[in-house]
Amino acid sequence: MLSRQTLAALGAAGLDVAHVEDLARRTVAEDLAGGVDVTSVATVPADLHGTAAFVPRAAGVVAGIGVAMAVLDVVGAVELTATRDGRWVEPGETVLSAVGPVRTLLTAERSALNLLCHLSGVATLTRRWVDAVQGTGARIRDTRKTTPGLRPLEKYAVRAGGGQNHRMALSDAALVKDNHVVAAGGVAQAFAAVRAAFPGLAVEVECDTVAQVREVVAAGADLVLLDNMDLADLAACAALCRAGGVLTEASGGLSLEVARAVAQTGVDFLAVGALTHSAPVLDLGVDLTLTGTVACS
Repeated sequence: MLSRQTLAALGAAGLDVAHVEDLARRTVAEDLAGGVDVTSVATVPADLHGTAAFVPRAAGVVAGIGVAMAVLDVVGAVELTATRDGRWVEPGETVLSAVGPVRTLLTAERSALNLLCHLSGVATLTRRWVDAVQGTGARIRDTRKTTPGLRPLEKYAVRAGGGQNHRMALSDAALVKDNHVVAAGGVAQAFAAVRAAFPGLAVEVECDTVAQVREVVAAGADLVLLDNMDLADLAACAALCRAGGVLTEASGGLSLEVARAVAQTGVDFLAVGALTHSAPVLDLGVDLTLTGTVACS
C-alpha cells in the first residue's frame, strides 16, 4: 500500500499509480533476488531507526520523487517528506527524506536512487536543451528511444525538464519514415495510405530533401520531420511548410552545440532522442542519520 504522500506526488505528476507501484516492487525484488539484504541484517539492529536524506551531489532538475517514494513505501518506510519535481536543485539540498527502520531504508536505498538519479538526469538534460533554444519559439521534444518498461516515467521526466512529448506509442499518431516510404512506393503514396486508413489521425512524414517536403506539403501532411538536413535546407523547408500551415520538426545529427542555430532556422520542434537514451544520471546520494531504537511491545 502506498502512502498518502506518495499517492499525492504521483497524482500531481500524472503518473499511473499501479504502474509505479508494480515497478517499485519489481525493482526491490530484483535487488533482493529472493533473499534478504545480508549486509544490513548482519550489521544493523532490527529495532534501529533513522532518517535517510536523499541529497544531490550535483546541481540539476529533480524528477521521479514520487517513484522513489513508492520504493520506500514498499519496503516499509514510516514517514516521507519531499520537494516537488521540476525544481532546479543545488548540491547538499535534501530533496526527499524518509524515516523508518534503518534496515529497510538501506534495502531501498539503491533501488530508489537508481530511479531518481536516472529520471532526474533526463529532466536535467532536457532543461539544458530547453535553455539552449530559449526565445527562438522552437520546442524540445522527445522520441520513442526510451528504456523498455520505463517510457511513461522517462517521458514524464522530459516534461519535468520543460520539454514536450512526441507520441507515447505507435497508435497515438502516424510517423511515416523512410522504410514506410520504401514499402509504399514513395512519400506521397505512403502519406495517402495512412490518411485513407486512419483519416482522423495526425500524420507526420519524414523527409530528407526539399523536393520531398514540397510533395508532402502539397499532399496535406500535418507535420514534416526534417531528417539530417543542413541549416540552409532546414530554413528553406521551415519557410515552405509555414506558408502551407504545416509544422516542422528537425531530427538527426542534433547536439546542444548546434541546438540554437537549428532552432533559429524557424523549425517548430527539435526531436532529441538523447533526452532519454543518453542522459547522464544526476548524482544523488543518501545521508543516514540514526534516531535510536524503538521498543518492541
